[in-house]
Amino acid sequence: MQSNDDFGKLVLRATLAILILFHGVSKLIGGIDPIMGMVTKAGLPSGLAFLVYIGEVIAPLMILFGIWARLGAVIVAINMIVAVALAHIPQIFTMTKNGGWALELQGFYFFTAVAVALLGAGSYSIGGRTGKWN
Repeated sequence: MQSNDDFGKLVLRATLAILILFHGVSKLIGGIDPIMGMVTKAGLPSGLAFLVYIGEVIAPLMILFGIWARLGAVIVAINMIVAVALAHIPQIFTMTKNGGWALELQGFYFFTAVAVALLGAGSYSIGGRTGKWN
């Protein structure tokens, strides 16, 4: 019988992965031109915008299926740091009109990814508990 900890890890992984995947699929369908614009505005090569596919499609799939879930979570956390740096710096210390933090979604993704990176995938995963990156 699996522990509740493993089921909790599955819920955490699935929530993070599925919600981030919506953003990735949106970029697969609609393109990444806005991301390229932000990257070039920051003085970086526009080709770096393609890394968003790793952070919002490949890494979430790694997390969801528990294949190198810790590594996928680190990638998502880095993706969120870059997203905030490129698009949300002015909002870091602001609140919404409803009283929430303006970056609560980005904060949720970042800190959930950190939790998955620290906890690992658990038993309910393709990777199981077989390696340090799962």
